[in-house]
This record gives sequence, structure tokens and C-alpha cells, in this order.
Amino acid sequence: METMSTWFDESFGRSPVMAILRGYSPERTVELASRAWDLGIDCVEVPVQDEGGFAALAAAVDAGAARGKRVGAGTVIDLERVRRAAALGAAFTVAPGMRAHVAAASTAAGMPHLPGVATGTDVQIALELGIDVVKAFPASVLGAEWIAAMRGPFPTVRFVATGGVHARNATQFLEAGAAVVAVGSALDDPEQLPLLAALTDRAPAGAH
Repeated sequence: METMSTWFDESFGRSPVMAILRGYSPERTVELASRAWDLGIDCVEVPVQDEGGFAALAAAVDAGAARGKRVGAGTVIDLERVRRAAALGAAFTVAPGMRAHVAAASTAAGMPHLPGVATGTDVQIALELGIDVVKAFPASVLGAEWIAAMRGPFPTVRFVATGGVHARNATQFLEAGAAVVAVGSALDDPEQLPLLAALTDRAPAGAH
């Protein structure tokens, strides 16, 4: 069974950037996922908040399979979403918060789980569950300073800064110690594409 560390190393070996494609049609999701892959962003998340999200996930998984790329399901907050994500071939799951039973079910289904954290308690719970890669959410509210502070007591944890992160502020989170930054609408903004391309040239921060 794939571990969190293995998932991290394979997903972010080339780039410390993750793409989140929320609320797009299946066709547009595939277009933006392809743009991400072309930029060197290997890891794509498609949130499954509604039926449109599941349709977009299915399309992106198929497109990713053709290119050998990983596509995961986001906003996986209950067991039904875990089941449906697995059935569609999602490679991993992401959630805005920490729920032990969701993390366990996802892992058991062969999908590493990336839970959201916003406190030291959240991080400790993740570590108790064997999860050492977590989603700092919402990053723009927590701030880069929060990540820097958390790196002190939790030096082995790798943080994925998510929520309000874009190409123009991504560097501050990476410099604060985030291992990865997750961007969404930046892929749909031509002005940010060169900045995203530049980010993919960085070695993943905190990788080990």
C-alpha cells in the first residue's frame, strides 16, 4: 500500500505546486489539468462537492491516465465520497479538515489522504494516524508565519499551503517552509502562467 511519503515524493518530485480545479466543466477541467501538466505540475486535485465535481473528476482521471499523471479527489469529507472517488480511480483524497474515519477509509481503499489542519492539535492527530503530509488550510488566513511556526515543533511534517494561494504569493509560503503550494484559478489567468512555470523550477521545500 502506498504511504503518504511515497505519494508525496512521487507527486511532487518535479514541482512544489499542486493544482486544484474546482467548479469547472469536465471539458474545461481536462483543459486546465493538461495546462498544469504541460507546466510541470504533476499533481491535480478535482473537488467533488457535487455531481458536476464527480463528472469532472472522472474526465480528469481518464486524461491523467493517458499521460501517466495522478488525479485526486478533493473535499472528501465523508465515507460516501471516499467510495465514489475510489470507484472513479482517484489516486488520492483531500479534505478541508481532519476526520480519522475518513482518512482511514481512504487509506484502506489505496488512496493516500491529505487532511486539512489549522492547529497544532490537528497536526498531532494527523501524526497519530501516520499522516505526515497535511494541508494548511486556509493558508491565506493562517499566513506564512503560521507555517514557519509549525515547522518548529513538527519538523518532519510537510505542509501543503492551500486556500487563497496563487502564483503571486506562493513564494512567501514556500520560503516559510511549506513543502508545496496549491493553486486554483491561477491556471485560468494568462498573466500568472509564467509565474507558475517559474515555481516549477524550484526544488520542493522540506522534501526528504
